[in-house]
Amino acid sequence: MWTAVLLSACRGNIEYSRFSSVPSDNWHIDSIVQFDYTIVDTTVDYQMLLYVRHTERYPYQNMWLFVDDNGTCDSIEFYLADDRGQWLGNRHHGFIEMPVLYEEAKHFSDTGTYTMRISHGMRDSLLRGVTDMGLEIRRNGEK
Repeated sequence: MWTAVLLSACRGNIEYSRFSSVPSDNWHIDSIVQFDYTIVDTTVDYQMLLYVRHTERYPYQNMWLFVDDNGTCDSIEFYLADDRGQWLGNRHHGFIEMPVLYEEAKHFSDTGTYTMRISHGMRDSLLRGVTDMGLEIRRNGEK
């Protein structure tokens, strides 16, 4: 099980950072968020972070995601609120943004364009309160 991680690392090593909006703050179970990213340096490892932006309308403490990263499929669970119902993450203008560490040190053996597809794995077919999903890729350093 993966847990959410609050990160405060330097932002100068970001290689890719994109967000994709969820229509009408209601994420349908069949709706897939897709990110296409390019890797040009295979001499370093990369930290991969997923971001969930949501409102207080989100009805649960946790979230399950299905992640297909270029053919490698994972299901991950993380928490958006603590045991008392207090939201975790950073608040910005009525939204809560939660970073989730997906991969600490991913190595790519080939350069090129990769695709990550994300869908939610919750029981509700229409998951309300989710506004955006994001992917950020950071360089870890020289090997």
